[in-house]
Amino acid sequence: MGEVIEAQRPRTLRVPRGGSHSAIFLAAGITGLLSLLPLLFVLYVAVTSGWDTIADLVLRPKVAALLLNTAALLLLVLPLSATLAVACAWLIERTDLPLARLWSWLMVAPLALPAFVHSYAWSAFAPRFHGLGAAVLVSILAYLPFVYLPVAAQLRRLDPALEETAQSMGKAPLAVFFRIVLPQLRLAILGGGLLIGLHLLAEYGLFVLTRFDTFATVIVDQFQSVYNGPSANLLGGVLVLLCLGLLGLETGLRGDERYARVGTGAARQRRRVMLGRWKWPALALLTAFALLSLAVPILTLSRWLIAGGAEIWRLDFILPALGQTATLAFAGAALTTLAALPMAWLTVRAPSRMQKLLEAAHSYVGALPGVIIALALVTVTVNVALPLYQTIATLLFAYALMFLPRALVGLRTSIAQAPVELERAALSLGRKPVSAIWHTTVRLAAPGALASAALVGLGITTELTATLMLAPNGTRTLAMRFWSYTSELDFAAAAPYALLMIVLSIPLVVLLHAKADRADQA
Repeated sequence: MGEVIEAQRPRTLRVPRGGSHSAIFLAAGITGLLSLLPLLFVLYVAVTSGWDTIADLVLRPKVAALLLNTAALLLLVLPLSATLAVACAWLIERTDLPLARLWSWLMVAPLALPAFVHSYAWSAFAPRFHGLGAAVLVSILAYLPFVYLPVAAQLRRLDPALEETAQSMGKAPLAVFFRIVLPQLRLAILGGGLLIGLHLLAEYGLFVLTRFDTFATVIVDQFQSVYNGPSANLLGGVLVLLCLGLLGLETGLRGDERYARVGTGAARQRRRVMLGRWKWPALALLTAFALLSLAVPILTLSRWLIAGGAEIWRLDFILPALGQTATLAFAGAALTTLAALPMAWLTVRAPSRMQKLLEAAHSYVGALPGVIIALALVTVTVNVALPLYQTIATLLFAYALMFLPRALVGLRTSIAQAPVELERAALSLGRKPVSAIWHTTVRLAAPGALASAALVGLGITTELTATLMLAPNGTRTLAMRFWSYTSELDFAAAAPYALLMIVLSIPLVVLLHAKADRADQA
């Protein structure tokens, strides 16, 4: 009888506090504590600086101007991105728009271009186009897919029953959209908007090339001129407060309303809206976005590649940069995936209060700009472990902190799909707990783990800010070479490195689009 009751329990493997499983808790605990370093850095800077220093370096006109720039950027980019993304997603998913599948890919394709490559293309295409207007336009073109992807996926999943009921009650189409459809898209819009907002706070290269000052650009510039200076550290603290404020705002706006469908069965396929005479304006909108976000960068890059000729393909520079980038990406992806594995297993197999605290410590670093993580590691290595300053180990550790949440999400999903009964069977055959997990769950989760590692590796491939601040002397990744040439306005010499980063980023777009399609079919 006891065996029957046990078989009916949820598929959660209760982990004893002692024994061999303690190694998993210990590994997750160490990773969680290390993830707190950036937050401890901010607190350390605030405590050691004192109020007088904080007032002198933070309460000044320059910081006020940066706050105004940041506020203007967020207030313009976020609403415009959300509006445009929702409009495009609705046209592609809900109307009889021609070639809808192609337009869906074109909406996601800008993610294959790193943000600083977008700004590079626009700086070369329109050299006099700079300031707030340029920063807003390039930010929308580079980051809009972050809102489009979840909104489009949510539109595909919505059951038309609510909309049809509202229409049967005499509601106009616009009223149905704003009162029924739009509220159900709120979580997708806020989630995508949060990603864009965090990228806006963290981005460096995009805003340097558009000549628009932000906290990240000023922090990196000050760091490069005065290593580990107090002003850069305190500005980093202000940037962390802005990130936390953005997270709090998203949480408050999210609310707790429920728009899920209740009942058995599957959602029915909806009929697409006939655009009629609005077909051409809709095509014009999507074509304009594709031209601005894809055609301008591709044509600009092609122009510089042709103008530079064979001379810009300096294989003695390109091959070492490609090799260093691949080595860092592979090592960083492996380290990050392994670091996230214990926490991912605990999240699925042993949920508890302690697990939730550890998971929060793993996840919050994904909301911090790379410049903050780099500043924290500079402070720690200079003051505590000087031999580690500007070493490969410190750089890989920074990558692990930055991309830990990305690896955790993918691993968590993969482990959840592995049957827990296999772990139990291995334990019953005498395997030690860690060995049982490794030979059953980890093996089954390997494809998902490889996909997560690929996403981490692609992120490392195009990472710029932390690499500039932490890379050892002599390190020249693709992003660093690209940045070195663009800083000298040698756009032709930078073109091959931009092309290679785009080629390496294309799998990211394919993975994200495929993931959105699978989520729709689930």
